[in-house]
Amino acid sequence: MNFAFYDTKQYDRESFEKVAEKSGISFKFFEDKLSIDTAELSRGCEGVCIFVNDVCDAAVIDKLYELGVKVIALRCAGYNNVDVHHAFGKIHIFHVPAYSPYAIAEHAMAMLLTSIRRIHKAYIRTREFNFSLNGLAGFDLHGKTVGVVGTGRIGKAFANICRGFGMNVLAYDKFPDSELDVKYVSLFELIENSDIISLHCPLNKDTYHMIDSDTIEKMKKGIVIINTSRGALIDAQALLEGIKSRKIGAACLDVYEEESDIFFEDFSGHIIDDDTLSLLISMPNVIVTSHQAFLTNEALQNIAQTTIDNINGFFENGYSKNELCYRCGKTADCGANGKPKKCF
Repeated sequence: MNFAFYDTKQYDRESFEKVAEKSGISFKFFEDKLSIDTAELSRGCEGVCIFVNDVCDAAVIDKLYELGVKVIALRCAGYNNVDVHHAFGKIHIFHVPAYSPYAIAEHAMAMLLTSIRRIHKAYIRTREFNFSLNGLAGFDLHGKTVGVVGTGRIGKAFANICRGFGMNVLAYDKFPDSELDVKYVSLFELIENSDIISLHCPLNKDTYHMIDSDTIEKMKKGIVIINTSRGALIDAQALLEGIKSRKIGAACLDVYEEESDIFFEDFSGHIIDDDTLSLLISMPNVIVTSHQAFLTNEALQNIAQTTIDNINGFFENGYSKNELCYRCGKTADCGANGKPKKCF
């Protein structure tokens, strides 16, 4: 089987080639992102393998279908960049629902600790043999209240890490986890009472810009906001205004709502046209990483293995448990009496 592999990075190629040796799948690696202009690269392929910033809207899906593509294999959990509704009846879509929730949860905590203990600033100082402690005072996490928005695998892992630090955990999720030892509250109550808010929910019409000027106004002064999920959960301009007004004490961002043409690329030596991102990065209380939270050796291995298992399961058995389905709303367990089958 031939698969067009879009938005390839060196670490992608290394992890997939290692796992794919015995899979019977031949990946054609392209640095280009999937778009209507690059869809033609998948001609002669049974499927495409894409990531978070590839464009897979209705026009692209129609083009892929015209080219004979049968499968879209996402090598990530989120699928807000794919028009799942439009693909129904044309192309089957799979994702990787869990590759390492610990990788992302740990990165969120790493960013939080770096920010509030000024570790990044201390590192820069000591590199220049400046050992002054002036301006490096932080605050304890113990006893602080953290609001965790979304308690799926990643949110649950982050909440447990926070509990290990002796923090009070408030949580919001439409589908609470009865096994998670936290206090579930309304989103409004979480926003009003948290010292730190960490976002771990998917991006959809209900969560788009859930952090905006109105919600920021209701937060405590000095709030710390962490986002390792999807950039558009936060209105970036409202975030910037909240920082400039001193309402937001710090922001830790691994994602950004207009990241698709910027993140994962090297723009050192270039002028970035995105003024909002440039201003955010220039702020002394903002840390930005480039959608890096997933990037551990364990996660890369799991992503490659699950993606290949999804593909082989579909072509060998006609079914993958990680298929995304418009009819089901989420995954492909559509069969009568619990028997799995294809979504169409």
